[in-house]
Order: sequence, then structure tokens, then C-alpha cells
Amino acid sequence: MKKEFKIEGIKCEGCIARIRKVLENVKGITTYNISLENKTLNLEVKKEKTITEVIDKIENLGFKVIK
Repeated sequence: MKKEFKIEGIKCEGCIARIRKVLENVKGITTYNISLENKTLNLEVKKEKTITEVIDKIENLGFKVIK
């Protein structure tokens, strides 16, 4: 299952690194790509509930995920 989200608040590579660190610990993610230029996250997961977990973890870092 593939999804794309806009992430508000990404300003630099440091922001991307913080998000990557969180995503590395989420089980069920097949692949992901974060774009600093477009402020988007392209995500491929095995289960729908993984998407909710990803959104929660990113928002806990202080970013806003737009579905």
C-alpha cells in the first residue's frame, strides 16, 4: 500500500534526519522517501495501521502531517 503525505515544518536536512531515525524503528514499512524540496513523504507499508503509527511518530517530533 503506497501513500504520499505533505509534512509541514521540514526546513533542513536535520529535520529529514530526525524523521528518518524515527521511521527506521517502525516495523511494516517496505520503503520510504522524504523530499526536502517538496516537503513530502512517500511511504509503502504492509498494513494500514502502520500509516497511523508513522503519522503519530512524525507529529510527536513537532511536524504536521497532511493526509
